[in-house]
Amino acid sequence: MRGRSVSPVFVGREEELAALSESFDEARKGTVTAVLLGGEAGVGKTRLVQRFAEQSAAGGAHVLFGGCVELSTEGLAYAPFTAALRQLVREQGPAAVAGLLPDGAERDLARLLPEFGEPNGDGETDTGRARLFEQFLTLLERLADSRPTILVIEDIHWADRSSRDLIAFLSRNLHTPQALILMTYRSDDLHRQHPLRPVLAELGRVHGVHRLDLPRLSRDEVAQQMTAILGKTPEYTKVEKVYERSEGIPLFVEAMLESGEECTFPESMQDLILSSVERLPEETQRVLRVAAAGGNRVGHALLAAVSGLSDIELETALRPAIARNVLQIADNRAYVFRHSLIREAVHDELLPGERQRLHVRFAEEISKDRSLVPPGRAAVELAHHWYGARDDRWALISAWEAARKSFKAYAYTEAVPLLERVLMLWDRVPDAAELIGADHTAVLERAASAAGAGGDADKGLRFVKGALSELDETGEPVRVAQLLVRRAGLKNNKNQPGVIDDLRHALRLVPEESHDRAEVVTSLSRHLMLRGKIEEAGRLIAEGLRLTRHYGDRGLEASLLINQALGHSLNGDAETSIAINGQALRIGREENAGELITRALGNSIDALLDLGREDEALRLSEDGWRIAKKYGRLRGSGTFIANNWAEALEVLGRWDEAIEVVENALSHGPVLRTRFALLRVRADIAMARGELQLVEALMSEVGAFKDRSEEFVQDIINNARLRMTYHLVTGRPDGALAEAEQVLTHWQPSKAMLGWRMLSSVRAVCDAAQDTERDRAAAVRRQAAEVAAELRVSGPVVEAYRMSYAGDFDGAAAAWERLGRPHNQSKALTRSARQAARDGDREGAAVRLKAALPLARALRATPLVEEIEALSRRVGGLQQAQEPSELLTPRELEVLRLVTQGRTNRDIAAELFISAKTVSVHVSNILGKLGVTTRGEAAAAAHRLSLLS
Repeated sequence: MRGRSVSPVFVGREEELAALSESFDEARKGTVTAVLLGGEAGVGKTRLVQRFAEQSAAGGAHVLFGGCVELSTEGLAYAPFTAALRQLVREQGPAAVAGLLPDGAERDLARLLPEFGEPNGDGETDTGRARLFEQFLTLLERLADSRPTILVIEDIHWADRSSRDLIAFLSRNLHTPQALILMTYRSDDLHRQHPLRPVLAELGRVHGVHRLDLPRLSRDEVAQQMTAILGKTPEYTKVEKVYERSEGIPLFVEAMLESGEECTFPESMQDLILSSVERLPEETQRVLRVAAAGGNRVGHALLAAVSGLSDIELETALRPAIARNVLQIADNRAYVFRHSLIREAVHDELLPGERQRLHVRFAEEISKDRSLVPPGRAAVELAHHWYGARDDRWALISAWEAARKSFKAYAYTEAVPLLERVLMLWDRVPDAAELIGADHTAVLERAASAAGAGGDADKGLRFVKGALSELDETGEPVRVAQLLVRRAGLKNNKNQPGVIDDLRHALRLVPEESHDRAEVVTSLSRHLMLRGKIEEAGRLIAEGLRLTRHYGDRGLEASLLINQALGHSLNGDAETSIAINGQALRIGREENAGELITRALGNSIDALLDLGREDEALRLSEDGWRIAKKYGRLRGSGTFIANNWAEALEVLGRWDEAIEVVENALSHGPVLRTRFALLRVRADIAMARGELQLVEALMSEVGAFKDRSEEFVQDIINNARLRMTYHLVTGRPDGALAEAEQVLTHWQPSKAMLGWRMLSSVRAVCDAAQDTERDRAAAVRRQAAEVAAELRVSGPVVEAYRMSYAGDFDGAAAAWERLGRPHNQSKALTRSARQAARDGDREGAAVRLKAALPLARALRATPLVEEIEALSRRVGGLQQAQEPSELLTPRELEVLRLVTQGRTNRDIAAELFISAKTVSVHVSNILGKLGVTTRGEAAAAAHRLSLLS
């Protein structure tokens, strides 16, 4: 099913939109005259201008539009000004427009529109032209006298000379307040001889003229654009494909999505892509076709060798392509096509035989001298060119070698298609196994390993299935056991049943007291631990550590230590968990084992959160994300770490940042289990903000509403907690009570933090149901007490939840304040206030509610705000104005401090390790809370209110 061709959501241009708004604010004061907005074709200049125009018009501005028309080398004379004038006449009538000018001056405008009568006879003279320029300037000034006015001129790269001169005149002379000229141009069309270049250079020196460059979208922004168009989160592989081919040009993204599931580039766009190439000399086009066969980037020496041209001949042939910005010069004497789709379109122009011969030539030259390509790329380049040359034998050999090199570079996602190519070519090459030194099953095993490491569980399972179909467990039991272990891990990632069965089967196949048994024990103990089978897992870990130390396998030893640390965490001993994870992390670094490093980091983050050490958890999360990327494990370990990162941000009340981390992780296509965990974090925030439609969609996706059997204790408890909270928020305490009865009746051992958090929620449910379901609530309280008696109390987070469960809400509020968890603090204060009101302490209730309300408002926790306000009305508590220091959250104060220093959103994002989008949200919140409209006014307010002192 095709999506909409245009994104209904404005993506990735918040900073540029803010910059335009600031320029307009300055124009209102008369300090800014014009803005020059540059960007490539299709990058979104028109969409940005339209959004800015809509916002400005909504704020009372008068927006006039004019566009230049492409007509050979020179456009239509004064076309943009004629269009703007026509719009003005249509809106106000010719008489009203003429009334804005001196008597008789409208005849100068008659050169542009016949509605103004007969033009003056000297229209073509310098004097007549000067008068026209003055009248247009006067017209803009008079319009701006009555209301803010914006003149938009699009595509000035097509402007004729007269229009360029008028643009320059107005930019230099329009100094009246409330008037702004906004002009767009294609930066990729400005070759060295383009007539607009000197105009831009001149305007760049004019005071009051700003320049703004519109960059391509980032990968994450492309994912957001695709989500908005398709109406759902696209698959990771689809995002990668579209981003790689579009290179962040929004128009190309839309065109590919409109072409259907294949995301091919439609023929209707080929003219746009090839137009700049077809204007080049024939010899230049011939050399470009050779370069296109070499890839998007090709070195000078390699291109010279393949084309047979001398250095001077090659430079002469390519000079027009560089001047026209078809090719760009990169480092190390290399040439890069400005956009990969240009290379693709040029490559498609090659005849089949011509294409095959060129790939042979590239493969031959690289084989003779591997230094012709960047270091480490020779194997991949050879695999590409031998395959393009249709030489099956060398294509298979080179693909296998390239896959091996990709493994060493942790480029697992690159290794998978290379190994798929080996499998595809296998039957075409009779002696394939002898050529690469591995049988067909070994290739499948290698492919399964690459897919698993890269986070593609579906492909991994297909490869494992194929490998198992070629083996007999009676003849090769160990090999089958290894595949069963891999299948169990992939099933777990897909949230499929049968994980433990596969691992127990594998354990039966391997010999006792063997290294192979240690490998199976390592995996089995981990999965048993996650399912709450702590004692059995502990026995297996002890056996595994004995075997691994006997065989000297430090990698397996570290993996077992991580399992052991998980056991301590589940038993409530987070300090010991962190210490043991530290041991595993040291081994992982010594062994340079990416999987171990990222697993140890992820589990340490979780333990730090349990101890209330969120700042350390955040630093470790940022480090872990970068390390996962370095080791090619972003989709697996990286997104697991991102989930813990989002959890840390969520408890700290930095919800917008948490949402961004969740969305970014989801765009990388995490395995299903991690995806569900991320969606639960998002659901918690949506629940707290009262976004019930979103909550229902998220809970449906993770299966929280279904009677589905979960294996992980953490998933069981978190789903139950979400359901209980949902019933409370929707006014159904009886439904929440039923959920509490269910989870307590089938209680499974879990880590202390999860248990006490659940019991705190159960207490809230019982309190809410007390008046309508007294007996049931009392029974649930008794069940909860039995569970509480078995739970360990360790660490400040657990203690805060325990106090909430015990009804010591003031103590809990103080604990949450020390931990910096504003939502929990506000909820505890509200529950304490309700308790005080019931005891007749109305004044005490009002004091607590006064403290709770700004916390809830800062989080935009709408249901809690409404509860506080309703309770405040009942107890008669009057809400006084906030102190200046309470206006902004700590994070907003950090952003404001940098805003006062004149830093841009991107500067602030780099400083605070967040994205420009998040900074934009913070800045908008700051402006709203301070009641100002510009960053300059915000800085002034900060000093006036002493917010940063």
